[in-house]
Amino acid sequence: MASALDDDLFCVVCHDVFKNPVVLSCNHIFCKVCLQKFWKSKKSRECPLCRRRSSRERPLSNPVFLGEFCSRRHSEKLKFFCVDDKQPVCVVCRDSREHTNHTFQEAADLKVGMKISIEFLKKKLKIFEEAKTTRDQTAEDIKTQAQHTEKQIHEEFEKLHQFLRDEEAARIAALREEEEWRGRVMKEEIEKMSREISFLSDTIRAIEEEMGADDVTFLQNYKSPVERAQCTLQDPERVSGVLINVAKHLDNLKFSVWEKMRKIVQCTPVTLDPLSAHPDLLLSEDLTSVRYMSKNIFRFDKYHSVVGSEGFNTGTHCWDVEVGDCPRWTVGVMMSFAQKCGDYVTLNGRLYMW
Repeated sequence: MASALDDDLFCVVCHDVFKNPVVLSCNHIFCKVCLQKFWKSKKSRECPLCRRRSSRERPLSNPVFLGEFCSRRHSEKLKFFCVDDKQPVCVVCRDSREHTNHTFQEAADLKVGMKISIEFLKKKLKIFEEAKTTRDQTAEDIKTQAQHTEKQIHEEFEKLHQFLRDEEAARIAALREEEEWRGRVMKEEIEKMSREISFLSDTIRAIEEEMGADDVTFLQNYKSPVERAQCTLQDPERVSGVLINVAKHLDNLKFSVWEKMRKIVQCTPVTLDPLSAHPDLLLSEDLTSVRYMSKNIFRFDKYHSVVGSEGFNTGTHCWDVEVGDCPRWTVGVMMSFAQKCGDYVTLNGRLYMW
């Protein structure tokens, strides 16, 4: 051990511990004063050890060399990290009274723990990336819905007289206002995801850079990456309730202008609510008919059912329903507040559908 200390800590000129060490271009280290005296006596800027002439008039100080050793002048290299005091220490520090009963870890062990943190952050990054992808798709769905709904509104209004154009323009404006609002909300969500993804990516990159350093530097800077690794970001919530309420814009469109066109609108059409339809049911574009499909967006989750988007509180009502060649079908009424998920026919012993 003494030999190692001689090589690492003692100047070959004065044979004492380095004082204000400097390094020559040949990478040999000496006390600054010793080197200046040697050069003055030799009248030449050569290395006292290898005799190689130095290309530097002023030798460089060596703070990295000094940083490898204990700051308390123990002449020992930093080899451990005190978990209690959160600082790198040498063997002498570890065995001192100041660190009695403290917990110590070596760089290799700390790096293992840091690898686990990185894996956690990578999983967190993947979650946010997937969440952003979902929001990107939802933003596209909003645009598609808006375009599709706008087309339907135009087709309906083409059947009406010119004096109803103002009504059409008002409905289109409402749709675009909702599209703009919902699109703005989703844009903010996407931007939020992008910021959090960027933060996680930067954090992972910074920690990996810290881990790429040598053990001493890693120990000295360990407090910083371990704090970065403590991710406090909550997982993104599932996107819901942001799609355009299509039924609101198409709800009984012709009937809504019936007061202006009593002679044209002679009946009250039932507009089906697409938000309530079972996943296996596909509604027509005008929301007046339904047919069985294997897959569709979620609605009722147990029965193949769909409800009308408008309801009635009083009065007597009747409908003509075309069922085609479908061998099995049922037409009925249900309470508006009845649940659509699970068994909605009866709940707590009460009947909610007839």
